[in-house]
Amino acid sequence: MKEINKYIDQASLNPTASRKDIIQLCNDAKLYNFYGVCVNSHWVKCAANELKGSGIKVISTVGFPFGASSTKSKVEEAKKAIEDGANEIDMVMNIGLFKSDLTKEVRKDISAVKNAIGDHVLKVIIETCYLNKYDVRIASVICKMAKADYIKTSTGFGHKETELRDIQMIHSAIEGNTKIKASGDISNIEQAVAFIHAGADRIGTSKGVDIIFSAKEKQL
Repeated sequence: MKEINKYIDQASLNPTASRKDIIQLCNDAKLYNFYGVCVNSHWVKCAANELKGSGIKVISTVGFPFGASSTKSKVEEAKKAIEDGANEIDMVMNIGLFKSDLTKEVRKDISAVKNAIGDHVLKVIIETCYLNKYDVRIASVICKMAKADYIKTSTGFGHKETELRDIQMIHSAIEGNTKIKASGDISNIEQAVAFIHAGADRIGTSKGVDIIFSAKEKQL
């Protein structure tokens, strides 16, 4: 297992996040050498400027937080984010389409964004709090078929936090190169390590600094 900081995508996604908050996010990322920072698409250029030359990835949300925007708008948002300096895209699956059993349309929505960003990493947020065990499996397979690089559990705006079984269900549903990003109220080292051991390759959180400090406390 790598050092915990290299699993963390430190996020600032609240609607009230200001430029000052984004700069602080980037400063924390540089101080603790996080893998990346995750911001809403408007703030990509600001984050990219703050992190220039650091090697820390800039991750932009797309269709956030509901996933209900049109495919065209998601594509344009993703393209603009890449143009502004994003290295990776975290898009929200169209949950309404999925719940309507329009799985082919869900796949097309994801594929369109992946095609638009080319070799850049695409993570698809399936929002597990709205899905049963069968749904999680089907959604994971759709993401894999659409060439998503990661399946991500949560926006953090759903009605409950991500659970360990969510990672386990996704992990059991996919094989090959598709990876998993655990996110959704992860705030301490115990949670983060448990998710990683269950199969998560990345941890999305707004509490990355707290996780680092809780890890240090456990070493004392």
